[in-house]
Amino acid sequence: MQRADRDTEFSDFYGARVAALRRVAYVVTHDWHAAEDATQRAFVKVYRAWPRIRRDGLEAYVRRAVVNESLSWITRRPRDVVGGVVPDRAVVEPDVPLDLAAALATLPPQQRAVIALRFVDDRSVAETAAALGLAEGTVKSHTAKAIATLRQHLPTLTEPWSH
Repeated sequence: MQRADRDTEFSDFYGARVAALRRVAYVVTHDWHAAEDATQRAFVKVYRAWPRIRRDGLEAYVRRAVVNESLSWITRRPRDVVGGVVPDRAVVEPDVPLDLAAALATLPPQQRAVIALRFVDDRSVAETAAALGLAEGTVKSHTAKAIATLRQHLPTLTEPWSH
C-alpha cells in the first residue's frame, strides 16, 4: 500500500471514529483534556501500526488503544491538588443529588472503562471483554457493581435496557 493511500485510509477512519472514541475516553478519565490527549496518543500509536493492523479487527484494536491510554492517564495523573485556602473546619455540603459525571467519578477506572464501552460506545459484553482483555464474566461483574454504585449516588438511575 502506498503511503498516500495509507494516509487517506487512516484519515478517513480517524474522522469517522475520533468523536465517539473521545467520548469513551472522557467517561474513563472524567476530564475532557485528558480524553483528548488519550485519544490522540492512541491514534498516534495506531497510525504507526496501521500497515500491520488487520482491517477486520481495526475497531477493536483502536478502541482498546483508547481505553488503555485513558487508564494509563489515570495512573499517571498527579494525585495532589493544591488548594488556595484550607478551611478551619469541615465544610458540610448541602444535600444536593450528584450529577452523572460526579457519580461516574466514584467508580474505579476499570469499571468506568466497562461502563464507557458498554453504554457510551454501545458495545456488547463480548466486544467489551475483548477490548479490555477481560473475561466476559468479569465484564458482567464490573457492570453490575458499577450500576449498583451509580444507583447509590443517583437513586433515580434507570436501567438503560428498561426503555
